[in-house]
Amino acid sequence: MRAEWREVVWLLVAGLVLTWVSGCAPRISTEEEIKAVAAVVPEENYPLGPEDALEISVWKEPELTKQMVVRPDGKISYPLIGEVQATGKTVKELQAEISKRLEKYVVDAQVTVILLKPQQYKVYVVGKVAKPGEFLVGRPTNVMQALAMAGGVTPFASPSNIVIIRKTEGKDLVFPFNYNAVARGDSLEQNRTLIPGDVVVVP
Repeated sequence: MRAEWREVVWLLVAGLVLTWVSGCAPRISTEEEIKAVAAVVPEENYPLGPEDALEISVWKEPELTKQMVVRPDGKISYPLIGEVQATGKTVKELQAEISKRLEKYVVDAQVTVILLKPQQYKVYVVGKVAKPGEFLVGRPTNVMQALAMAGGVTPFASPSNIVIIRKTEGKDLVFPFNYNAVARGDSLEQNRTLIPGDVVVVP
């Protein structure tokens, strides 16, 4: 009987751990995720690049609604106007160019460009983790989630001295991260949402 209870307890603990790793608590709702995407990858500042997924539409012109991926050469092909350079432009800049080029074909064309999936949203985890490297993430990711993607810290790591390095306007900002404290449910503000280019360093 004791052995059976030990097995039940172990399964419960394992389930809780799996839930925590997959969600890397606290889990945020879909609505909050959408808001976080807007904050982390603002379309007005995000430079489009190869493999970014887009949706382009024109009001009252359903045949001009297209979903597409930016090609490796940085261009997209759109009906009526042909190839358009997308890489390096923001969503608003691409929208303005398409609108201008459509003028001769569609009167008062109201063009909308939506960034469906930013493929340039990459973060890096280096140091004493199981799988250090570059990680392409399709949604807002916090530090604990990034560490989970990297396979977790190794036994020889110093988890209380992790730092996040963020380059802003040519300067490096450094944020401390105490893995042990966050895992206990303390200092949760350190489990910040990463932005493209952030580097998590595990000493």
